Amino acid sequence: MKIGIIGLPNSGKTTVFNALTRGTIETAAYSSGQIEPNMAMVKVPDERLDALAKLYKPKKFTPTDVQYIDVAGMNSGASSSGGLSPQFLNYISQVDALLHVVRAFEDDNVSHEQGSVDAARDLASVDLELMFSDMAIIERRVTRLKGEIGKMQPKDREIRQLELVALERLYAGLEAEQPIRAQDPLNEDEARALRGFQFLSAKPMLIVVNIGESQLQSPPAIDYNSPNTAVVALAGQVEAELAQLDDEDGKAFMDDLGISEPARDLVIKASYAMLGLMSFLTAGDDEVRAWTIRKGTPAAEAAGAIHSDIQRGFIRAEIVAFDDLMAAGDMAAAKKLGTVRLEGKTYIVKDGDIAHFLFNV
Repeated sequence: MKIGIIGLPNSGKTTVFNALTRGTIETAAYSSGQIEPNMAMVKVPDERLDALAKLYKPKKFTPTDVQYIDVAGMNSGASSSGGLSPQFLNYISQVDALLHVVRAFEDDNVSHEQGSVDAARDLASVDLELMFSDMAIIERRVTRLKGEIGKMQPKDREIRQLELVALERLYAGLEAEQPIRAQDPLNEDEARALRGFQFLSAKPMLIVVNIGESQLQSPPAIDYNSPNTAVVALAGQVEAELAQLDDEDGKAFMDDLGISEPARDLVIKASYAMLGLMSFLTAGDDEVRAWTIRKGTPAAEAAGAIHSDIQRGFIRAEIVAFDDLMAAGDMAAAKKLGTVRLEGKTYIVKDGDIAHFLFNV
């Protein structure tokens, strides 16, 4: 999973990146003019994996991971000065979701480009820039389609006409300041026709309200009701300091400030929920590992997350729920208790299922 971190300059974007990745990237005011993004992989915490590692004592232990990409700050009003930069679009168009850092903290030493802190205004401003970028892409494509459709063969004309209608529908929604993620979903044919586009406002978005330490107990409320979005509040500077501590000191620091869980765990959980993701597990003496799939994934498709050959030659899946295995004590005991099941290719894998796939190719 790739998540792109966006936000206005001095919103605390890179501070949040450091909090999520235990990084130490420079965050001084006005240092956001970089072209190359900051990137880091983060292991997804999962206590179930830890428990399985104690049980199996494997040679290898492999959590799933998330890649965070911290791109240069977006200036409000970018659309009136040529739009978002090609470098920004290149990096951000390939991510699975956006993490929008919205500033809510006050700091006289960190200026704001608008001269004041207003989270709702900044959120709307960035939303508009994403929508303007999508509108520009659609305008160029629609112009080209209208010039070419009349010259096409009937079969190609039908496909491109479908694309044109879908694009014009999305454009109308964007004109009404409705992000694509909040518009009526594309049907199967429309989705196929627009498969090559990477619209920014279509991407799920996690809004991180960056608060100050004084706001920890009463973070400001952000009223943002939109499909495929979620909102969390965290104190970026505090969390970045916490990320540099070992577990024992970090726990004491969190207790002092009344923080229930570190930002990296909170954000990953919120991202998984927003994207409809979950993990199933594989366990043995060689390796204990987590695999990320979408909720509702059938067993044969889940097997493909491990290797395409396993999906192609799928025979059946041996499944036991994590809680059942832990209650039994080991796999042999779980089999005696009847909690290990054989499932077919259409079985819907559940979060925390421990799976062993039987296949033949």
